Amino acid sequence: MPSFDTVLEPDMVKVRNSVDASAKEIATRFDFKGTSAAIEWKDKEKEVHATGDAEFQLEQIEAVLYSKLTKQGVVLGFVDKQDKIEKLGGDRVKQVYKIKNGLEAAEAKKVVAAIKESKLKVQAQIEGDIVRITGKSLDDLQAAQGALRKALPDLPLSFDNYRK
Repeated sequence: MPSFDTVLEPDMVKVRNSVDASAKEIATRFDFKGTSAAIEWKDKEKEVHATGDAEFQLEQIEAVLYSKLTKQGVVLGFVDKQDKIEKLGGDRVKQVYKIKNGLEAAEAKKVVAAIKESKLKVQAQIEGDIVRITGKSLDDLQAAQGALRKALPDLPLSFDNYRK
């Protein structure tokens, strides 16, 4: 039976390029001169760490990061800003942004529910951090993709691993 996987994963190369471009801009901007403002990519954790002298500076760093991500074509829905701002030492503060990779359980359930509500002749099953959708024809699968894009516009879903 034909199938495809519904996944939620950004292009990590574009994310890394955006963080690198943000770091360059922060290093050259006049309003960040002489401060501890910095941004770096943590590859193993899939996180972006921003440090600054005050919360106001973190907001400026965030604006730079978001603009660079948008220019690279990365959907900001992949960026999960952590609520807690860590105090480092003195006046320095740190903000962590996690990059979503894979569907969480609640999001996967939304995908399955959207498929069921569409009344298409396809089945959806959760397999870890992906949702595999199977159907009898490729037309049904394409209709399922359209239904998912319409039902869940806030999730930047992508579809891969097509099997005929």
